[in-house]
Amino acid sequence: MKVCALLSGGKDSNYALYKAIREGAEVSCIVIVHPMRDDSWMFHTINTRVAVLQAEAMGFKSKTYNVEVTGVKEEEVEELRVALAKIKNIEEYDTILVGALSSRYQVERVKHIASKLGVKVYAPNWGLDPEEYLKTLVREGFKFIITSITVMGLPFKLLGKPIGLEEVEEIVRLAKTHHFNPAFEGGEAETLVYDAPHYKKTICIEGRRVKIREFEYKLLVEKAKLEEKGSHCIKIL
Repeated sequence: MKVCALLSGGKDSNYALYKAIREGAEVSCIVIVHPMRDDSWMFHTINTRVAVLQAEAMGFKSKTYNVEVTGVKEEEVEELRVALAKIKNIEEYDTILVGALSSRYQVERVKHIASKLGVKVYAPNWGLDPEEYLKTLVREGFKFIITSITVMGLPFKLLGKPIGLEEVEEIVRLAKTHHFNPAFEGGEAETLVYDAPHYKKTICIEGRRVKIREFEYKLLVEKAKLEEKGSHCIKIL
């Protein structure tokens, strides 16, 4: 399997790529989509430029492609198709890799693109139990922070805080109380991975937390750079 991985910067796309590599897939290309609007229906929108460092930390800098889309519903899907078609003329791939757990909206549109390009779709996270998935991420060495919150119940204090098993338990408890998906598949929050088992470097991040409105917060990454593996350098104001 030769995959072209859609990498957003978040935990799901990172874990999907990790699983594919572990299963023996060849990474032909990594595509990072940068929407021009914050209300994209299809794509992760916050701090996507840090995903470029993630690809470099994995050793795939030369295979990474940045794609800008308008962020307009459905138009952005066609824009991705056009970009992937162009990339296919450069990099040989037979599968598009996505990180979706349960979002039919995303998977159906990627499948539509794949059918036009004559390739398959692989979603290794599909159907995973959200609670167990979060615990698995932490246990397998994924280090990530929450970079946006758009749901009642997730406290401001979790923004920018490295997520360990204690934080996972808190998120799961709050999700049951406030009825949201603990893996944030419904867009309740966004995440950013700064280290993982398949990274050769750690991403050091400096940022600041801002309140947009009630129950909506964002972490704006102001500096990000690669450092030696295992560095502890998350600085959040």
